[in-house]
Amino acid sequence: MTIFDNAVEKVLHHEGGYVNNPNDSGGATNFGITESVARKNGYMGDMREMKRSYAISIYKALYWDSLELDIVEQSSPAIADKLFDIGVNMGVGRAAEFFQRLLNVLNKRQKLYADISVDRDIGKQTLNAFYSYITHRRHDGEVVMMKALNCLQGAFYITLSERREKDETFTYGWLLNRID
Repeated sequence: MTIFDNAVEKVLHHEGGYVNNPNDSGGATNFGITESVARKNGYMGDMREMKRSYAISIYKALYWDSLELDIVEQSSPAIADKLFDIGVNMGVGRAAEFFQRLLNVLNKRQKLYADISVDRDIGKQTLNAFYSYITHRRHDGEVVMMKALNCLQGAFYITLSERREKDETFTYGWLLNRID
């Protein structure tokens, strides 16, 4: 199994099958894919009938590939998995933003590498900064990045639930299942 296969299996385990929870701002979902995302990616059938394989193809293209996680995983499978989870649950822009912000604050005031733009898009500049980060910080750097990503993810869930009371329905599960 690939890193993507393991990551998507974890997501599918937590997301389950068809759900239409009135408290979920995403509306009807199947395998964690919202109807809106399914439609934008060519699925026109009843959400209850969407195949698991279709959901996986959306996860691969929209969440894994768009974040360049095949490249990230070469230096850290764990960070690739975490960014995928954040992207799925909070959007790929937010996953990229968290990653870029952390790369900027963990570069020893630009002694390890230059700050990068926080443009919410993982491109060459971000990947080069990450490679430099891992090269200099090694295993401890991976551990720190994972802790920091978890902190930002958890803080976002709490802020979201404070802003929209209906999201309290999901807060406990988010913290239990998505924060390591």
